[in-house]
Amino acid sequence: MLAKVEYNNKVYKIDLSKPLDISIPLRGEASNVNAWYLDHPKIEPHQEGGSVAKVSEGAAINFNDIWFNPHAHGTHTECVGHITEEFHSVNTHLNRYFFAAELLTIAPEKQGNDFVISKKQLEYVLGQGRRDAIVIRTLPNTKAKLSRQYSHTNPPYILEEAAKFLFEIGVQHLLIDLPSVDKEKDNGELLAHKAFWNFNGALRKSATITELIFVPNHIQDGKYFLNLQVAPFVNDASPSRPVLFEVEEV
Repeated sequence: MLAKVEYNNKVYKIDLSKPLDISIPLRGEASNVNAWYLDHPKIEPHQEGGSVAKVSEGAAINFNDIWFNPHAHGTHTECVGHITEEFHSVNTHLNRYFFAAELLTIAPEKQGNDFVISKKQLEYVLGQGRRDAIVIRTLPNTKAKLSRQYSHTNPPYILEEAAKFLFEIGVQHLLIDLPSVDKEKDNGELLAHKAFWNFNGALRKSATITELIFVPNHIQDGKYFLNLQVAPFVNDASPSRPVLFEVEEV
């Protein structure tokens, strides 16, 4: 199924029958990706009055209860409500779902005891051109990211100046394959979150950050159209399924 879209006065062709899913599935297992010191998610048959809602246990249906945290247990998209006293729901503020995107691969730089993504790295790759969304794949990139246990590991993160740069060039949607754009233990400073959402100015309520994606190595860097859909949770963050589509200029 082919579609044509116009962006920056150019027309692109996309094949909607060839989606590139960059989300991490959520599994009720200890091997599920995990962060922020929580137990693993659980997907279990509902039990009531001694009965188990599972067909193999004699029930007519499978009827599972699910326990998880969107920030810790898989691909999720969050809005500025993640860091504000006032409640903001990503389900309300994300009301468009297709965006011009660019996928870039970055090897975080060593800085002291940390590995970071710097403004210089982003400037080198992006220049000053306009994009709605940026998708960052970090190196090394292996399937271990699908089950990594991130707690107490000090994963790479984005420097404040780099997040501010993305804000300044108009990026509305930032996607990354890490558990956070900020340092794991930063005493609650959340510098990259705040810079990207312009926390000390006019809040960018429609801007989103998507974390814990996984971009397989066979997907090449470059321009794409992004379909960013979230489960309709009334919450600052929700499980999401970002999907890329290759584009061809007409």
